[in-house]
Amino acid sequence: MPKNHTLIDAYFRFLNFAEATQELPSFPRLDAVEGQLLQLVAKSWRQGRALSVTETIQTSGIGSPATLHARLKRLRAKGLIELQILDDARCKQVVPTPETLDYFISLGECMQKATAALG
Repeated sequence: MPKNHTLIDAYFRFLNFAEATQELPSFPRLDAVEGQLLQLVAKSWRQGRALSVTETIQTSGIGSPATLHARLKRLRAKGLIELQILDDARCKQVVPTPETLDYFISLGECMQKATAALG
């Protein structure tokens, strides 16, 4: 089988593992917008820069400000993000919680399982 078919198979194995992992009761259900926002917040945080609520809403471009603000509230209620107050109490940074980091660790483990056959 050509290498590109092997990579395609690995990708779909990853999707299957990730979907099965996300169905576990320990994982909160995320809609597409919540998932994209969580990725944006975690990616920025991982790069050493926490986004403010305003920056998160403006940077994402995946919905209206009202929709994104509502999704940030839902992510906070699910325990996946925290809002840290800066010197100016009007400005809050959005940061991932340990639960979010565990979520991405689990997805990373799914990638490892999916690519193990590539050897």
